[in-house]
Formats: sequence, C-alpha cells, structure tokens
Amino acid sequence: MEQYEKDLIVRYSEEDEELKKLLENHQMYEKQLERFENKHFLTPSEEREVREIKKKKLAGKTRMHAILDNYKAKEGK
Repeated sequence: MEQYEKDLIVRYSEEDEELKKLLENHQMYEKQLERFENKHFLTPSEEREVREIKKKKLAGKTRMHAILDNYKAKEGK
C-alpha cells in the first residue's frame, strides 16, 4: 500500500466507520497469520484456518481499496 493510501486511511477512518472496521480487521488478520508463520508444521485444520483468514484479509483489502478509490476521486487524484 502506498504512503498516500495510508495517509487517506488515517485521514478518513475517523469519520468512515466501514473503513475503520476494515483496517482493524486487516490488522487482526495480520496478527493471526503471524502466529501461524512461526510454526514449523501446520495441521490440516490450521491450514484451512490460514486459507480462510487470507480470504477474509483479501476481501477486506479489496473493499478498502474501493473506498480509497472513492476518496481519491473526491480529491482529484
């Protein structure tokens, strides 16, 4: 994510509840994935959980980018 996009998130997350929630979820998913990355072996159940977390993270990131695109358009960038 570009610095400009990070600045937009900081600027608009205070007034945009959806953007704020998406950011919180993204950070939570990052922490969950870090927990699995430190393991040398994942059980099949853990592998499924990692895949689900990654899907949720990607869906959230896609939505965040759509919201940011709207803000960029409003700012003329």
